[in-house]
Amino acid sequence: MEEMLLKLTKKIDSSDEDEDNEEVMGEDLNEEGLEGSSETESKWGTLPYVCLRLVFRCLTDQDRRSAELVCFHWHSVMRSPSLWRYRYFQLSGRLSKYRQSEYCSAVAYARSLGASLERLEVLVCAPRRSLVARRLEQTISGLLSELTRANAPLSSLSIMRLELDRASWTLGLRNSLVNCLILFLRRGGSKLNSICLSGMRNCLHHGLELLSAMASTQRRLYPRCYISSLDLKGFFSASVQVHLNSSLPNVLRHMPGLTNLSLSYSCMSDELLMALQHKHRKWRGNSSMEGISLQTFTLHCSVNEPHRQLVSGSLWATLASLCPDLKVKLTVDQVTNTNWLARILLPEMPLTDFSMTAFYSPDEEWRAKPVLRDMLPRYRRSLQHLTLDLSNCTETLDDELLELVKACECLEELRVWAFLDVSTVDRLLQIRLTERSLLNKIRMRVYSMDEDTDDQEDQLEEILSSRLQFPPELEFFASVYSFV
Repeated sequence: MEEMLLKLTKKIDSSDEDEDNEEVMGEDLNEEGLEGSSETESKWGTLPYVCLRLVFRCLTDQDRRSAELVCFHWHSVMRSPSLWRYRYFQLSGRLSKYRQSEYCSAVAYARSLGASLERLEVLVCAPRRSLVARRLEQTISGLLSELTRANAPLSSLSIMRLELDRASWTLGLRNSLVNCLILFLRRGGSKLNSICLSGMRNCLHHGLELLSAMASTQRRLYPRCYISSLDLKGFFSASVQVHLNSSLPNVLRHMPGLTNLSLSYSCMSDELLMALQHKHRKWRGNSSMEGISLQTFTLHCSVNEPHRQLVSGSLWATLASLCPDLKVKLTVDQVTNTNWLARILLPEMPLTDFSMTAFYSPDEEWRAKPVLRDMLPRYRRSLQHLTLDLSNCTETLDDELLELVKACECLEELRVWAFLDVSTVDRLLQIRLTERSLLNKIRMRVYSMDEDTDDQEDQLEEILSSRLQFPPELEFFASVYSFV
């Protein structure tokens, strides 16, 4: 145990310093926090309360249980609520003869330590069989029920990748799980300000039922507590055309404190943008809501979800004027149709982050040049973070990429994975050193169709060695990767 703790103390310096000033729960750091002063006593027995708490935060549950039995002082430190404010569960629904069942582990944790839990994150391994899905439903329902009973002060709840549109989730299991979540929001979610249900993939009925319960709870609790961050990426099944239904915009109208919103692009519509505008206008002038407006709007557009709907650019412009600090972050996955992209990348959108993945075969007619040359330069005064992962083996994008970097005045971070000439790395560095001082994070992966990339790697090494002195604020990395 002592050797393990000696290693873990090295992590103290890198831990968050925000909790260093946390209240020490009646313990005196200089006197009462020390147990004994004999020189023969272990050095660990004389560590102050705060130091032990920082070390214990790095331990697994099993190691914490062992450490709790070492001495009375360690036992008392282990009872500190700050050690139990965050909990992460990874649930698979599978049984193991080597460890406690997920249901027993989750429920026991909530029963004994739920009163201290403030942030809960659950990552689900989507089931392939109904028996596994039933175990997952029992575990999640039991966990939420026990947290409600313990009156857990949850401020953040995240349940990700349930994927309820899988055949393994029977209608009865889906109904039970959604009803359990609704019940928790009404009875145990009174302090929630952040909710993430990404990858839940509900049918339209279940999704709207859950969101309606969320909005109803908001109306009841406001202004004592309200949701400021809501992540609904992949909340609806990929086949659901949410933009044709007005219920989602109506829900968002009743969330006055919303500052961070994440959605799939299948939810985008003129009605949704008008709802966000209405929300801002309705609560503008309210002293309790002063300074609260939508700040981050994250959209994820996938080729497997509806994304061909037309959204009004003027409504984007109006929303941007009402929310001057608004940042729109857009991820586009495998949408390789220039006309559809043009509908999405409207010039009025206050786009600050753009990420695109496009793996397309040589026989496809689509080309990436219009995106780099015509669409993205529209955001030269707003774009701050750019990520491109392109399989452009049949077209050269070196000049278009460099011209785009030159044009984007506010660009701070660039990540590019593409078929490029190695000399482009040198040209990009020259642009950074002479024209773009804000661009301080650059990651490049130069794809190659050659299995042997020794020559390209030597060329890259020569380029980097010729520029030994990078500005200290610049984080730069480049490599060559064989695409074969």
